[in-house]
Amino acid sequence: MRILVMAAAVLALTVASAQAQMGGGRRHQQDSDQKADNKPKVDDKAYKAALERIPDPKEKYDPWGGARPSEPAKKPK
Repeated sequence: MRILVMAAAVLALTVASAQAQMGGGRRHQQDSDQKADNKPKVDDKAYKAALERIPDPKEKYDPWGGARPSEPAKKPK
């Protein structure tokens, strides 16, 4: 009997923590719908114009440039 009570308590705690992580169900969905309506609309023409104003890089960016040498040393044969 004691094992059954302990198993039920562990199950109840697990379900309660999972429900807390999910955000509460319907109330959470209504809040997110209201927040989505408040976002400003993006103007496509202004977005494309802003992308065109970005200058092209002169040389290609190397994100690993600091972690390894830029040119590997070539061994003479």
